[in-house]
Amino acid sequence: MVPAGTWAQIDPMPRQMIQLGYNAAFQGHAPLSAYAFYYRNIPHFMQTNLALRMAIAPTYVDAELGIREVLGENTDLGIGIAGGGFADSYDEIRRGTFIPRESFVGHGGEISASLYHCFNPGQQIPLNGVMRGLVHYTAYEEDDSTARTFPLPEDHPWAGIRTGLRWGGQEPILFPSLAMELSVWYEGQFRGEHGRYGYTGVNPRGDRSMEDMSHLFWGQALLAYTFTNSGQSFYINLTGGTSIDADRFSAYRLGALLPLVSEFPLSLPGYYYQEISAEHFVMLGGNYTVALDSKGKWSANLVAATAGVDYLDGLEQPGQWHSGVGAGILYQASSVKVMVGYAYGIDAIRSSGRGAHSIGFLMQMDLDHARRLLFSPQQPNRWRGFQRIFGAFGG
Repeated sequence: MVPAGTWAQIDPMPRQMIQLGYNAAFQGHAPLSAYAFYYRNIPHFMQTNLALRMAIAPTYVDAELGIREVLGENTDLGIGIAGGGFADSYDEIRRGTFIPRESFVGHGGEISASLYHCFNPGQQIPLNGVMRGLVHYTAYEEDDSTARTFPLPEDHPWAGIRTGLRWGGQEPILFPSLAMELSVWYEGQFRGEHGRYGYTGVNPRGDRSMEDMSHLFWGQALLAYTFTNSGQSFYINLTGGTSIDADRFSAYRLGALLPLVSEFPLSLPGYYYQEISAEHFVMLGGNYTVALDSKGKWSANLVAATAGVDYLDGLEQPGQWHSGVGAGILYQASSVKVMVGYAYGIDAIRSSGRGAHSIGFLMQMDLDHARRLLFSPQQPNRWRGFQRIFGAFGG
């Protein structure tokens, strides 16, 4: 995950959060749909011109050291390192069926360098340019369910570049109260190893390919807004993308409702995580939140998304349109947000026909705010300690 701040690409706000997300499908055997990570951002790390961002998951770490004004007053540099287990794993899903015998585990690590340039310093809505280069190494191994007759892709290094323009942005938080973004992006992936892999019955070198290079182009427009009088809020996101020479590892993958699983999540309520693999797509989604009490702690949340896709070769299915809807109960306090909900994938293919049901859980805990409540200076007494312990996540 590579979150972006609202005012700049190097996040200017101190943050210390825990983020959790989980989707459970009612039908079929689904791949794991979850994320869990600790996010820490230190705007002034050791020196005033340094910033440190870290996202730490149980088996993976992603960190970037930001150096402000390294190439001029409005140009920052980021040096990143990431790596760990399972992040490069691949789950094969065809026509709504998860196929463990053709799925496998991938581990990897990378180093990156990024330039962030603000074209309109001082403006209320910043226009940022981003250019990132990285070198990544991926190693594959069989899962417990991978077929022995299914040769895996070769372990390989690959290089990547990403460049884009972002006007505005959104904070790396769950259900932002205010955000706006217009952005366009290009990403290229260039592999040191390519060729065939998979079953060798039809093609002796394998029945599927890993391309030597893939090119992705996409754009995003989003708006989040909260009405101050009623406390109601909405979030709407329009995203579209195309590709050249995409394969199973670089295609756009849509599915599940996991809003912080990546910088550009392609969420389809009710679907498996990454169920749909597309070379080209357009997606419109959003949610609407209505307060259920006068303090705005309890809310009803409605979510919907629809997408038109051109499938990746080999992963086609009947129909090119996919939609999902959902509803949930959201609890928001000063230090925690929790939502429990239900989602229905209208066009998802299952053994009983079209339609898929799932339930989900999302949580964000602001550790900095909780700590301030626990340790802010007030006259201590025996009962105030209990108030702070239980009020830190509900005040």
